[in-house]
Amino acid sequence: MELNKYLENIIEEFKTIKSQAEKAIEQLNDSQFYYYLDNEANSVALIVKHMAGNMFSRWTDFLTTDGEKPNRMRDTEFEINDTDNRNLLMKRWEDGWKICLDVLNSLTPDDLEKEITIRFQPYKVYAAINRQLIHYSAHTGQIILLAKHYQGESWKTLSVPKGKSEQHLNDMKEKWGTNQDKS
Repeated sequence: MELNKYLENIIEEFKTIKSQAEKAIEQLNDSQFYYYLDNEANSVALIVKHMAGNMFSRWTDFLTTDGEKPNRMRDTEFEINDTDNRNLLMKRWEDGWKICLDVLNSLTPDDLEKEITIRFQPYKVYAAINRQLIHYSAHTGQIILLAKHYQGESWKTLSVPKGKSEQHLNDMKEKWGTNQDKS
């Protein structure tokens, strides 16, 4: 596979994760945004705060410093304080994603084999990117699950609606054709 294609694809995957999380978050009112199911669960607000903190730490000086920055206070990412209003948390989210996507857009195929560290552990750049994609995907899944739970029947699906799989498949077939049709 051409490494430029890998970088293009990975950037699109990160953008998809961001978009899905934001479409779920937009469906929540403030009470739902901050609500947590039990003392061990995270609210959507805490997940947003944590992901933003992770992005600042991992992507700042990505190729040159440990991905766990000394000034990161990870434990505080799981605490809501008086200044953590929704607008501020979403601003940090946007800023974190900007750092992430700017770094990804700046990488070259030659950078992928370079070695970086995260919490003193060495990673090839491509492995560190994949690690973050998995991490952000897991948290996006949590956001979607919580938003879907809170919205119930008001939920606006982010994918194929229940009971519409066959119609979706037919739409895709009409749009893209089948492999059998291509000779």
